[in-house]
Amino acid sequence: MRWTICGIAVLSALAVQSVHASAVEQSIRPESRPDTRTAAKMVSLASEKAPDQGLGESGSEAGFQNWVAAFRSRAVSQGIQSDVLNRAFDGVRYDGAVIQRDRNQSEFTKTIWDYLDSAASETRIANGKSALRDNRKILEQIEAKFGVDKEIVVAVWGLESAYGHFRGENDIIRSLATLAYDGRRGAFFEEQLIAALKILQSGDTDPRQMTGSWAGAMGHTQFIPTSYLSYAVDFTGDGKRDIWSEDPSDALASTAAYLARFGWVKGQPWGVEVKLPRGFDYALANRELLKSPSAWARLGVVSMAGTAVPDYGQASILLPAGGQGAAFMIFKNFSVIERYNTADAYVIGVGHLSDRIKGGPAIQSDWPRGDRALTYDERKEMQQRLTGKGFDTKGIDGKIGPKTIDAVRSFQRSVGMDPDGYASLALLEKLR
Repeated sequence: MRWTICGIAVLSALAVQSVHASAVEQSIRPESRPDTRTAAKMVSLASEKAPDQGLGESGSEAGFQNWVAAFRSRAVSQGIQSDVLNRAFDGVRYDGAVIQRDRNQSEFTKTIWDYLDSAASETRIANGKSALRDNRKILEQIEAKFGVDKEIVVAVWGLESAYGHFRGENDIIRSLATLAYDGRRGAFFEEQLIAALKILQSGDTDPRQMTGSWAGAMGHTQFIPTSYLSYAVDFTGDGKRDIWSEDPSDALASTAAYLARFGWVKGQPWGVEVKLPRGFDYALANRELLKSPSAWARLGVVSMAGTAVPDYGQASILLPAGGQGAAFMIFKNFSVIERYNTADAYVIGVGHLSDRIKGGPAIQSDWPRGDRALTYDERKEMQQRLTGKGFDTKGIDGKIGPKTIDAVRSFQRSVGMDPDGYASLALLEKLR
């Protein structure tokens, strides 16, 4: 649900927050995210500004209160009651720290192997097994109702809030109002603010109990307000969709409901690590190219045990680190997890963590651990240089998506490199 269901800032494929390991590891998600396939295509929304906004970094408490006064009339026109507005904004002030967080999101990225080292660390796996054991009864009920494997629900919980230990303590109304007033992505944040007020108006929670991340993601599995309105469920039957409380039941059920809505196939893996044959045609590693596991086996793509992957359905081949790292045969459920967060690293992280919670093995292939991730400026430079050499990336945005990967492959072919699409520092140096 994106933004996703959950966090906020335009994603690059491997952009991730820094993670601090401890007895209870923090949440780990690609750095704040809005991709939205559900909440309304944030790439376009993010560039718009709502009316009467835009004081930006020069924002002040007086300017904020003026904005709130103007916003009230817009909220009322969308059905928000005056008493709800009064309660929601009681004592709410401009939060400059939120703007600092929004302005200073790290441009640095982690490699996928560094990300996975945190996402599926021994601590997170052990805590996930404990969370599954402690909540098995409710998780089995959720699995039976929604048809979503309980281990995937637990893995999302683990990456989003470290199994409920890091749900966020920011006042959601204050954060969203500050970000909407700021104007940089005003239309998006005002939409979320209206949705948050509708949640309050429904009686699901109270204003000061509505807490979450600085960017508006809420509860155990970090729903944004618009996604909450569309997909949150009252699984406990107490009349409230309470994703904030110590009891995670409604939050976990809401996550399952969300994944089910987008077509989760129970029992189907998100993906399977595979071996590629010598001389594999890297052009076949394309999300749009689907084959049955048996067809892939005829091309030499087999499980790590050397046998054909079971027939779980149509699949494509994913090489997140090009030909130098692990290869995965990915199925429909990969794209379902993607609805939560579009970064490949996040999807693999959730999927692999769920496999490890089930008792599955670690990823067996080596990674090019001598490489480092490209910075945002280096990714833009790569796109500029590729386009300048006639390999059009269809935009210079610092995000390594399918068009940039296609351009990388075309350049690699032109200079006799393996066309695996891996946007590495070595490739950038070759372009230079």
